Amino acid sequence: MSSQPAPEVLMEKVGRAGVITLNRPKALNALNLPMIRLLYPQLKDWETDEQTDIIIIKGAGGKAFCAGGDIRAVTDAGKLGDRLAEDFFREEYVLNNTIGTFKKPYIALIDGITMGGGVGLSVHSRFRVATEKTVFAMPETAIGLFPDVGGGYFLPRLQGKLGLFLALTGFRLKGRDVQRAGVASHFVESQKVSALEQDLVGLSSPSNEAVATLLESYQTQSGLDAEKTFVLQPHLQDIDRLFSAGSVEAILQNLNADGSAFAKKQAETLARMSPMSLKITFRQLQEGAAMSLQDVLVMEYRLSQACMRGCDFYEGVRAVLIDKDQSPRWNPASLADVSDHSVDQCFSSLGEKDLRL
Repeated sequence: MSSQPAPEVLMEKVGRAGVITLNRPKALNALNLPMIRLLYPQLKDWETDEQTDIIIIKGAGGKAFCAGGDIRAVTDAGKLGDRLAEDFFREEYVLNNTIGTFKKPYIALIDGITMGGGVGLSVHSRFRVATEKTVFAMPETAIGLFPDVGGGYFLPRLQGKLGLFLALTGFRLKGRDVQRAGVASHFVESQKVSALEQDLVGLSSPSNEAVATLLESYQTQSGLDAEKTFVLQPHLQDIDRLFSAGSVEAILQNLNADGSAFAKKQAETLARMSPMSLKITFRQLQEGAAMSLQDVLVMEYRLSQACMRGCDFYEGVRAVLIDKDQSPRWNPASLADVSDHSVDQCFSSLGEKDLRL
């Protein structure tokens, strides 16, 4: 007897709730194009279905909500000039926009690793529930990419310069700190999440207000790590001061001149990142701060295709994910070698190939 492989996304109706389970636990539920093509039409159906009041999305396996996009597949496609490198980003960003504009309560249970593509499936919704197992990061500058999936929208809207700091350094936030930073809306202990899910499904009139009240009641019962201060609290003023500069070079000057252990560590981190990625990301967040989510996603699609045309993305993936030597040879090799013109080109229109939302 041939055993059928389990579907990569499980979608079921439980009462009046649409429940989505990302189901690639061995791959930490990394998001691939077939998954996007299952999620998008189902969400559109549920949005207009009178028998569906609420959406819950979660990850299988206990380790990750979704650890990112399926970067290996995109890398292989990009090298070959395969359409997947266009289609993946285009359809992913359309899905991100669908979540950001969804008309019914959409609750992301981000219990476990939540990075890159997983952030795109959660952060634009009104309800994002972190647990002590949540690990959030946007580590794209380390692989020659940029914090996409609407990073240019939500990151500059975090407090002060925190979003820019997270975007450039790829700093990891864990547990309650994901909520304290503003990335998650609520914090609930992992052991309470299944009971929370049952109560969400059981809501008789699941309005945004009713969902918020339920989540807040669970948060009140979750005292774990409540006495710990936000890991970046001692550094928030420094982050605002050091990262309030007009360029990446000026930020690095600030960090090097500061001399504190924290500043030194951030300077060392930035020195390992793709210079091109750092410059693109700085401008992405600068411009995104005044844009709608839709305009940000159009901009980011242009950037994604620029990265597919360049070489740092392939080199970053090689160094971090394939050979794992952690020694990428960036081209250009320094910030000074990244011309304004080359950055401008990354942001230029793709004409007929631009993302349409």
